[in-house]
Amino acid sequence: MSKQVAVILSGCGVFDGSEIHETTLTLLRLDQLGIGYRCFAPDIAQHHVIDHRSGEVAEGESRNVLEESARLARGEISPLDELEAGDFDAAILPGGFGAAKTLSTFAAAGDEMEVLGELAEVLAGFREARKPIGLMCISPVLVPRLLGPGIAVTIGHDPSVAGAISAMGGLHRSCGVEDIVVDFENRVITTPAYMLATRISEAATGIFKLVDRLDEMMDL
Repeated sequence: MSKQVAVILSGCGVFDGSEIHETTLTLLRLDQLGIGYRCFAPDIAQHHVIDHRSGEVAEGESRNVLEESARLARGEISPLDELEAGDFDAAILPGGFGAAKTLSTFAAAGDEMEVLGELAEVLAGFREARKPIGLMCISPVLVPRLLGPGIAVTIGHDPSVAGAISAMGGLHRSCGVEDIVVDFENRVITTPAYMLATRISEAATGIFKLVDRLDEMMDL
């Protein structure tokens, strides 16, 4: 496997970490294309823990993002601070509320959000080297803060989130669940995934397109 992709996670579970279906579909498509990958996550506490059955905050409970993300990676994972852009050809950020609660403060602060400094530093290396970056679901909202203004992305067509992206200097493009938005100049690829998907097959179509286009861009 000559190509290598870094997959950056934020926990395990849609409401407080990485979305499980999005992550699994991403890893599946990479493997189907013969692309190697390594998962990474910050070694920090989650913003909070959600009981995924009730949807309520699990008061008094704390979980570590790296340890939770290891569940998705079957234990094959490294701390985010060990990720070197020079070792990989591209990076992918699945969605899930971990992106909006732990990798950033978007869930609480909206367009006044801050992003995790460790993540910004890591992705700066990919951007400087013009290596493609894929983001899905809610994670494209991070782009203006992580990669800079003027980059076209999509989260589907949620007006409040699209407005926040615009307020931060990003360019939002409406997009269907089974499609992608590609900013060729900045080498950023996004898809709505579970911002719009009602079935895993819908999410899969857009995610597979994202990974396929990422594969193509790694050759350019």
